[in-house]
Amino acid sequence: MTFEHEQLTIHKGQRSGLPVAIAVHSTTRGMAVGGCRLKHYADWRDGVADVLRLAEAMTYKTAVAGLPHGGGKTVVALPTAAPLSPARRREVLLDVGDAVESLGGRYGTGPDVGTGPADMVTVGERTRWAFCRPAEHGGSGDSSGPTAEGVLAAIGALCAHRFGSADVAGLRVTLIGLGNVGTHLAKALSSAGATLTVTDVDPGRRALADAVGATWVAPDEAATAPGDLLVPAALGGLLSPDVVPLLRCAAVAGPANNQLTGEHVAAMLHERGVLWLPDPVVSAGGVIYGTGVELRGLSPEAALAEVRGIGATVTRILRAGGSPHAAAKALARERLTAA
Repeated sequence: MTFEHEQLTIHKGQRSGLPVAIAVHSTTRGMAVGGCRLKHYADWRDGVADVLRLAEAMTYKTAVAGLPHGGGKTVVALPTAAPLSPARRREVLLDVGDAVESLGGRYGTGPDVGTGPADMVTVGERTRWAFCRPAEHGGSGDSSGPTAEGVLAAIGALCAHRFGSADVAGLRVTLIGLGNVGTHLAKALSSAGATLTVTDVDPGRRALADAVGATWVAPDEAATAPGDLLVPAALGGLLSPDVVPLLRCAAVAGPANNQLTGEHVAAMLHERGVLWLPDPVVSAGGVIYGTGVELRGLSPEAALAEVRGIGATVTRILRAGGSPHAAAKALARERLTAA
C-alpha cells in the first residue's frame, strides 16, 4: 500500500485527552482545506482511516472545482455516541484549534459531520485557520445553503443530460437524509415540482416530509425505491456491490461523502447504466463558497455564482463520455499536474 498523503498528524488533546487526527493529502494547488468531523468510532484507528479517505476526497473535490487549494481533513474519534457536554465539547474544539495551528497554515478547517459554524468560533480561539464561522464573527456562515445550491446545479445538469431537461418537475426523486443540506434540498425539489420520497434515521424528520408533501419510507428501503433520481444526503457507504444490482433508478447524485464502498463500485454503476455523479463534484458548493468569501475576498453573490458553476463542471464531465467517475478523476489529475 502506497502512502500518498503529504502529512498525517495525531495529537492527543491536552484538555480532552482524545486523538485529533489531521490528514493533509495535497498542497500542490495551495493550502489544504477540509472540515472537522466529530464522530464516534469503535476504535480510534478507524477514525484515522476515515481521515485519510476524506482528505484525499477533498483534494479531488477542490481540483475538479478549480479551486486554488488542496485537500485535508480533521477527525476526532469520540469514544461513545453520547452527546458531548458543553464543557467537554469546548475542550475538544480547543484541542482541534491547537492541532490545526501546529501546521502553520498548511491546512484550514471548517464544519463537517458533528460540527457547525458556532464550533468554528471556538476552534478559532486557538488558530486563525478556522472557516465558515457565523457572519457576525467575520466568517461566511453556514455552508449548508451553498452546498445545497451546488447540488441543485449538479442535478439540473444531470437531468438535462439524462432526461432532456434541467427541470425536475414530474421526476420521481428519492432523498436520503434530512439534515441541514437535505432539508434545503427537500424544500427546493418539492417547490420545483419533483415527486419526492424521503427518509432519515431520525423519525422526527417525518414532520418535514409531511410539510413538503413527500412520501416517507423506512431508511433501509430508500436506496432501492423505484424512481428516476436517487439523492444520497446522509453518511457514506450507501453504494456497495450488494446494493447496486438492486437499484431501481436511472441516476444518482447527492452530497453525501464517500458514497461508494470501493472504487470498483463506480464501474458497476456504469455497467448497469445508472448515471452516478461523483460526490466530490456534487458536494463542492460549501467549500467553493466558504473559501471564495473568506480567502479570495468574493462577495456572497459572486461566490454563489461560482457555486452554480458546478453545473457547467458536471456538463463537461458528462460530455467526456464513459464513466463520470473516470472523467472527473481525469479532470482532477489534469489540474493537479498543471499546478
